[in-house]
This record gives sequence, C-alpha cells and structure tokens, in this order.
Amino acid sequence: MNYIELLSSSAKKAGNCACMGIDPNFSALPEGVEVSEFFLTLFELMDRENVRVAATKPNIGYFSRLDKPLEGCFEGSRALAEIVMALPARPFILDAKRGDIATSSANYAFEAFCSWGADCVTVSPYMGSDSISPFATAIGEAASQKGFYILNRTSNPGGKDLQNQKMEDGRPVYMHVADLIAKWNSEYGCGIGAVVGATNLREFEDLAAFYADKRIPLLIPGVGSQGGSAQDVIAIMKKVGYPLELCRINSSSALSHPWAKKKEAAPSNWKQVCLDAIRRFAEECSL
Repeated sequence: MNYIELLSSSAKKAGNCACMGIDPNFSALPEGVEVSEFFLTLFELMDRENVRVAATKPNIGYFSRLDKPLEGCFEGSRALAEIVMALPARPFILDAKRGDIATSSANYAFEAFCSWGADCVTVSPYMGSDSISPFATAIGEAASQKGFYILNRTSNPGGKDLQNQKMEDGRPVYMHVADLIAKWNSEYGCGIGAVVGATNLREFEDLAAFYADKRIPLLIPGVGSQGGSAQDVIAIMKKVGYPLELCRINSSSALSHPWAKKKEAAPSNWKQVCLDAIRRFAEECSL
C-alpha cells in the first residue's frame, strides 16, 4: 500500500479527514500524570468510545527537549516511543520539519522512516531539491510506501516573512514552492504533499485549487487554538473540488488540553473534556 492508498483507506475507515496532533504542553498536564500516561489514556478512551481520527502527528521537538543525553537520560524519547506504539490511527506523521544537505537529509529520512517507523514526515524546502530527494529515495524500495509533507504556506504569523515575498513574476514565494512540490511529486512518483495552513483562507483556497486535480496530499494546520475553522476548510475544499480523503486537517492543543488557552489548570474531568473535543473535531472533519 503506497502513501496515497493509506490516506484514502484510513479516511474511509475513520469517516473523516481529522489529524490528531500530539504537541504536549507539559505545564497543562493534569497533576501527577506523565505525558505518555496522559496520551495512552486518551487513546484507550477513544477506542472504547469508538472515536476515530484519520491520522496522528506527534511533534518530535516536544519530546526530545526532555532528553539529557550527556546524563544518560532519554525520558522524552521513551515517552514518544510508548505513544507511537499505541497510536490510534495511521498514517503516523512525524512532525520534524527536517531539511539539510543531501547526506544529512538521508540520515533524517532514516531517522523518521526506519528509527521511528513513521509513515510520513514534515520537511522544509528551503535548501532545494538535493535536500528533498533523499526523503523519496534514501530508504530504497520502502520509499514507495512512505510520504512526506513539504512546508508550503505555514499557519504561523511569521510565515509571511519569507513565504509571501513577491518573486519577479509578481507571485508570492509560496506559489513557486507549490510549483516545485507538484514537480517533485510527479518526478519521484511517491506521496509528496504540502503543508498549507488554515489561518489565511484566501491563500488556502488558492493553494487548494492549485492542488485539487493533482491529487497531492495536504496537511492543514492552524485549526483550533490557532484560530482556523475545520468547517471553513471543508467548505473551501468542496468548492474547489479537492479530494477530501487526501487531506488531513490537524488540531493539537485544542484536543489534548483545551483548558491551556485560558491558562486554567486541568479540570478533574479532563478525560471527558478531551474526548468530547476529539469527537467534535472528528465530526467537523467528516467526509
């Protein structure tokens, strides 16, 4: 099964295109609950209550910060490993935003696909084609079963600093990156997708329309705590004719600790609060 087929089958199984981001806010965890215990509890509740999502996306940086290798401490890596082995849905997207010279990218590809067993990884395009190509080729035949999402128009406010700069033809940089993503997807023949944020809906519509007939997967952050709306995203996708089963709309902290935005402590019924948030999000992302 290649990455496109995995996306389609998992969306059909879940009945939605929701992606559960795993970006733990350690200060917002319930008192006395470790990070791996927290997420494993949520996964068990989701399974028990038949609450399904169509992808999961742990961000490696939130976990590696807990490691202290010089002291022989790998607390974060162990926690991430426990979470990865219990993930409630595939594809498993490792949010790592790698991108370096070719030899380094080859090692990052091995880290994501072989060391962590990810189905997909996020990649930065800043260093160009020799930085991108190892993610499609470095692991041999297994590469055809993997995917990666290239940062295109990100959801963070500072994304405009580079991504919205105008090129000589008057188009913004992010549209030139979209051209490259389409080219690389065609050239390598594997699941190369684009990260397109939901925080600017006009830009999102332009990019969704560009990708609609190319069957290029979209990873869509910015929904939930960052202010984007899953309903608005779905409406735009339908308007431009983008195949919903190939997109993954991501929400992270709004699902796992919605109380943090109000700077409140975890409530005593945090399990139910999180489960309800995940269920609502899955329903909002229904196909």
